[in-house]
Amino acid sequence: MTYKNDVHLSDRASHARGWPKILGRFREPNETRSVMEILITVLPLAALWAAMWALVQYGYWWLALALAIPAGGFLVRLFMIQHDCSHGAFFRRRDVNDWVGRVIGVATLTPHDYWRRTHAIHHATHGNLELRGIGDITTLTVEEYRARGFWGRLGYRVYRNPVVLFVIGPAYLFLLQHRLPVGLMRDGWRPWLSTMGTNLGIALLVGVLMWLVGVGPFLLIHVPIAVIAASIGVWLFYVQHQFEETFWARPPDWTHQEAALHGSSYYDLPGVLRWMTANIGVHHVHHLCSRIPYYRLPEVLRHHPELTEVGRITIGESLRSVPLVLWDEGRQQLVSFKAMRRWQAATLPLAAETA
Repeated sequence: MTYKNDVHLSDRASHARGWPKILGRFREPNETRSVMEILITVLPLAALWAAMWALVQYGYWWLALALAIPAGGFLVRLFMIQHDCSHGAFFRRRDVNDWVGRVIGVATLTPHDYWRRTHAIHHATHGNLELRGIGDITTLTVEEYRARGFWGRLGYRVYRNPVVLFVIGPAYLFLLQHRLPVGLMRDGWRPWLSTMGTNLGIALLVGVLMWLVGVGPFLLIHVPIAVIAASIGVWLFYVQHQFEETFWARPPDWTHQEAALHGSSYYDLPGVLRWMTANIGVHHVHHLCSRIPYYRLPEVLRHHPELTEVGRITIGESLRSVPLVLWDEGRQQLVSFKAMRRWQAATLPLAAETA
């Protein structure tokens, strides 16, 4: 993560503002490619599901659980297609994007129109300290954390615990929270129509599959797939914005383009994982121009290799980012509880000397 510090702070905003126009030429989707991307995602997922059912039938449930990992990966890939549809990036016509997204949303347990709206809020407000709350991993500043009482601090620590954040939380989010338009419950009938329509589709699909394979086998097959996919999805979303040199600011210092370029990471994954996650790791480019289909993001990096050094994090660096839980506005970086306590202790003697 070197590029951010190489550019003088006063030049970063103007530098970031030029990128959306430059990247606009990559927005056009190849609709044949888009259809093929759906097929090479749905067909392997269906084949893995059928293979897991056959293994369960013959008593090899442990092997079926092992196949839940790649099946969960393909379900994540299917979600990334829905994600591109929510941005109107996968097909030229908006209605085609929306209906493909709605159908996929039944499989991903994510109501498309509701999620499209909350995700648009995330894109419009990411990195703005005054507009946190929808579509974000909850992140407190150091001062906000210090101002909380005992129970407030404990609640935040529990929330940021890796088991809660990457295991319990994702399962709750996709299996339960998405069944209601949380955050938009007073915003009219459209969020309700989206969530209830998706719930009906899920009920019909689950009912048919339970009728075909039985209740027990269905639960043994699909629940692990859904939970694994949810955890992977939340991890990816976390890594895309929660890294040491990310960007948060308050207006007027906040700009959309600077938050997109410096507040979103380039998660440099091995080729197989890049393919399985549909290039979502090229997240800074995605935030700069969300209408670029995911299969064109590598093309962007080939034409603009300087972007490979912006916000780049490796798998090892991403794992080391997990303890970084508070935004230090003075240092302009994410810090750990331990670092906060260390710096706080170091300032106490200085405060005593000046008193």
